[in-house]
Amino acid sequence: MASTVTQETGGTPDSSGTPATTGTPAAKRPGYGQLLRTRGAWTFLLPGFAARQPFAMLTISIVLLVQHTTGSYGTAGAVAAVTGVAMALFAPFTGRLADRHGQRAVLLPGVVVHALAGLSLTALALADAPLWALFAAAVPTGASVPQVGPMVRARWGAKLQGSPLMTTAAAFESVTDELTFVFGPLLATALCTAVDPAAGLLTEAALTLVGGLLFAAQRGSQPSVGAQVRGGDGQHARVKAVSALAVPGVRVLVVAFLGIGAVFGGMQVSLAAFSESIGEPGLNGVLYGTFAAGNMLSGIVCGAIAWKVAPRRRLLIGYAALALTASGLWAAQSVVVLAGTGLVVGMCIAPALITGYTLVDGLVPVGARTEAFTWLTGAVALGQAAAVMIAGQLEDRLWDGAGFLVPMGGTLLALATLVGLRSRLAPPAVSRTVARGVGHRVPVTVD
Repeated sequence: MASTVTQETGGTPDSSGTPATTGTPAAKRPGYGQLLRTRGAWTFLLPGFAARQPFAMLTISIVLLVQHTTGSYGTAGAVAAVTGVAMALFAPFTGRLADRHGQRAVLLPGVVVHALAGLSLTALALADAPLWALFAAAVPTGASVPQVGPMVRARWGAKLQGSPLMTTAAAFESVTDELTFVFGPLLATALCTAVDPAAGLLTEAALTLVGGLLFAAQRGSQPSVGAQVRGGDGQHARVKAVSALAVPGVRVLVVAFLGIGAVFGGMQVSLAAFSESIGEPGLNGVLYGTFAAGNMLSGIVCGAIAWKVAPRRRLLIGYAALALTASGLWAAQSVVVLAGTGLVVGMCIAPALITGYTLVDGLVPVGARTEAFTWLTGAVALGQAAAVMIAGQLEDRLWDGAGFLVPMGGTLLALATLVGLRSRLAPPAVSRTVARGVGHRVPVTVD
């Protein structure tokens, strides 16, 4: 049975009802300039960047602190893994609450809890507390990580619903994420090695508190609670709440993002162990920054291209390239080769991430998108947590560099899943009546 809704031509309205784009020739080829001119975008972009910066510092700060106090990468990886698992399990719940009650209502208590939990974990590590106590503190530390990235993506979705700028926004957010992963590990490593082993985690807690409060203060740009659609009679009807994980395509994307998380986690532990083995622990941040820089640069390029290839095909091609390049990490035996290989691996991550987030726009109803984004972010965190733990054990028990086997295994398994279940990534069929002219309301038939 089909229903009829109305659609405005000449631009997609933002949350205030003002078209976010116009019917100018520039709209035919969306780019970063046009995206950043979206009304109200800067009110959440700058605080959002500040609030998500600590996320890139958390895992490496825990690894470096716990390795310093225990002398074991395996133990450090296990504590970091507990943090990642807790975040992965609680992130979708946080996203669901944000969709239903508003982002501010979730962020305010969340950042306070995270800061206190981070301080507790730091104190216990420095006091040589038993492993069970570190695990106990790691759970609330991970569970309370503020999901700022998905919240920013949801704000873009509210402003750009149906606009071709959504792909550009996904690319921009990926670039922003990777920019944090360029500076975050560098900052955390510098603080832990040059100031104090606890300085990285303490700084992460402080930045989370300040940045999260600033982001939560931007009420005007947050999506309205309880998404609505306009019917053919002009009346608004509330969309029934649907779990994002009920969408088959989201479950496939979760597996793909688990593999991406395996790359992040495996790289973090293995690069730290490699730098330690050659007597240059400070080199870890540089090597990881090179990897993240490759991701960021390819993300910039992806957002600037007017793609003609369908997103599902782009994901399969991009993920195959990621699995291929990640499979060569274990063979790198020198700083130069490892940096170059890491750069190429990073360049292959952004296309997969961007396309995955772009597919959410067509697969998931508006009222469940924050939850969908948090499932994907949580999948990255879960994959990272598992990879950190496994790579730490491999580094302790086998040869230096054995942890690099984890990115290879994770991406190959995820690629096999993507290929086998690729049909589930197709969005629901929607038939539309194309409008002629600007500013006219035309009926749009939705199957």
